[in-house]
Amino acid sequence: MAKWKIVADSGCDYKELANLAPDTLFEIVPLTVRIEDQTFLDDEKLDIDHMMDVMYASSAAAGSACPSPQAYEAAYQGADNVIVLTLTGSLSGSYNSARVAKDMFLEEHPAVNIHLIDSLSAGGEMDLLVGEINRLIAAGLDYDALVEAITEYQKKTKLLFVLAKVNNLVKNGRLSKLVGAVVGLLNIRMVGEASSEGKLELLQKARGHKKSVATAFEEILKAGYKGGRIVIAHRNNDKFCQQFSEMVRNMYPEALIEALPTSGLCSFYAEENGLLMGYEI
Repeated sequence: MAKWKIVADSGCDYKELANLAPDTLFEIVPLTVRIEDQTFLDDEKLDIDHMMDVMYASSAAAGSACPSPQAYEAAYQGADNVIVLTLTGSLSGSYNSARVAKDMFLEEHPAVNIHLIDSLSAGGEMDLLVGEINRLIAAGLDYDALVEAITEYQKKTKLLFVLAKVNNLVKNGRLSKLVGAVVGLLNIRMVGEASSEGKLELLQKARGHKKSVATAFEEILKAGYKGGRIVIAHRNNDKFCQQFSEMVRNMYPEALIEALPTSGLCSFYAEENGLLMGYEI
């Protein structure tokens, strides 16, 4: 029995944590992506490139489904203290599944501590939060102190996204058709953020790659970025990560910036060259 377990759904892009805290387990509870009659489970075995090829070859609407309460209940096994992080509850039923599972699990295991966090976000901001939970555990905080610390930390993180395609977000009702039409024309990139309610909101429309990098940097400064951690989850956009990181480090040489590939779910919604960036303010 481990002392701690970090559980996240696959709105988080990590498959494993490189510097996992002592006496701690980490587990991803996968969502599924459905394209016509095919179902893709977003776990470590998923061939994301193949899934994306299938998606772009299909003209039918595709969607995603959250994990079942049973999947979460199974993930809660094996630790005294469980910290659970889910996709924004305003766009997914994942948080609700995790909550139902908590009630079921505690009936059988009343001594276990389970804390649920609605990330109000996805991708890079979830990755930032998972990393911070791991650091707090490694620092030796007890359960109550950790819950208090991560609650305060979440108030100081934000999500910025840059999308070159928004077909799936429009098809699934996450964005308006009008916004989708604008992004589809004229090499427009959509630069936006997760609102305080966990919804996707458009901030600016940037024409072309170069402008999107400058606009993204402008938006994080406007939001209060002062050199803190950044995690960029991206779908095949190393060029953006490199140029954006250089821009940040020109102003904040000590900034800690990590780039990693998007999970299956985040790839599905961010689409090719899209990115979901978490940052500290």
